[in-house]
Amino acid sequence: MSRALPKYNKRRVVILGGAAAVALSGAIIAGTALAGTPSKGNGTDARTLAASPGTITCPDVASKLPAIPASAQAEVTRNLTLLQTQIDEANKRLVSTVGQGGPNFVNNAILGPLKDKRVATVNRIATAIGRTAAKPTGLDALAPCALNGAGAGAGAGGANNGNAAGNANGNAGNAGNAGNAGNAGAGNNAGGNANAGGNAGAGTITCPDVASKLPAIPASAQAEVTRNLTLLQTQIDEANKRLVSTVGQGGPNFVNNAILGPLADKRKSTIDRIAIAIGRTSTKPTGLDSLAACTLTK
Repeated sequence: MSRALPKYNKRRVVILGGAAAVALSGAIIAGTALAGTPSKGNGTDARTLAASPGTITCPDVASKLPAIPASAQAEVTRNLTLLQTQIDEANKRLVSTVGQGGPNFVNNAILGPLKDKRVATVNRIATAIGRTAAKPTGLDALAPCALNGAGAGAGAGGANNGNAAGNANGNAGNAGNAGNAGNAGAGNNAGGNANAGGNAGAGTITCPDVASKLPAIPASAQAEVTRNLTLLQTQIDEANKRLVSTVGQGGPNFVNNAILGPLADKRKSTIDRIAIAIGRTSTKPTGLDSLAACTLTK
């Protein structure tokens, strides 16, 4: 018995030692797997944050304008549109150049040139109004823009960051200026729908210009009128996209029934809102409904 007991204990020690080794190996494997998981996740989060360039915002110009004479309305609208186009292009460049340049890259390559463009455009607006009314002054102060958002730290200099708070609210109105440029152009046509046939070829939808038909717009209605003029152009753009995406669909009346008809209804509602906005503080314009119908030009 005295010899058997040591043998039994020895085997027990070996078994226990093996189990401990297995347990230890398992803990090492599990620990390694767990240690790797957060590392991968953290890398993804860092890349996502680094790829966020922020957004360029600018002071609203439309809401700072005085009453616009009817003779200047089309030119003013085109330049308000151009202001928004400039912001859109700057934001695209902001995205396409993420990680480029040094700490002043955004200021020197994007915000600086944008300010120069806006000064010239704002001056054209003031000049257009000044031809038949008192020329507005001080609009140059609305030219500088700021970089807001996650990417603002590296690119936006301290001088421009001071504008961020004031611009955030102002840009909401300026975003509505996105263009009646096409709508106010000379190429727009006030014809009926007679030319709109089948959808064998895409063609282009053109609509009567609304901006040039408006009376003087009270300053209190300017922002709302500009937003709705913008919406008119957005509606045309969407209709033209639908025209292209549905080439070959439907019968001979497809474009009239599925695109031009709904577009005329949308334009009528939008034009009515423009008339109502003007009519709150001035004589409400009449007869604008006749500008709702658009035509398909092949």
